[in-house]
Amino acid sequence: PAADGIVLAEVYDTDTAASPSRLISVSTLGYAASGVRALVPGFTIVGTAPKRLLVRAVGPGLAQFGVNETLADPRITLHPAGRTTAVAANDNWSGDDTVVTATATAGAFALTPGSNDAALVVVLPPGGYTVMVAGAPGTYGNVLVEVYDLDP
Repeated sequence: PAADGIVLAEVYDTDTAASPSRLISVSTLGYAASGVRALVPGFTIVGTAPKRLLVRAVGPGLAQFGVNETLADPRITLHPAGRTTAVAANDNWSGDDTVVTATATAGAFALTPGSNDAALVVVLPPGGYTVMVAGAPGTYGNVLVEVYDLDP
């Protein structure tokens, strides 16, 4: 396994709502395992309206880009900040049509139908969230965690 460590990266979109530009996605490539070695990136939704998002944890799908030692079966658990109860979860996205459409809308690379990658489409109210990505017990590897804003 890779060396232990903690990294904090922060990205802020300070443009106003009237600005012609906006942040539409954020991602991180990291090392994840099970239990306390899960990868746990976070994000915040600001404003007053809920947002429709595509959240993905790509392990096997990274092979097409030459990434080695990928997490064979990533699992997503989405939590509101400060809470232990998940609001959404996914293990093996299974070619869900909603995810296929959202992936195309977001301009993200396609996932192979039936792959063990994880993905879900959610509508969330403003607030902070964490995306816990872990593998099955005893597994570890590189995983790409992505959050796409699907609102126009």
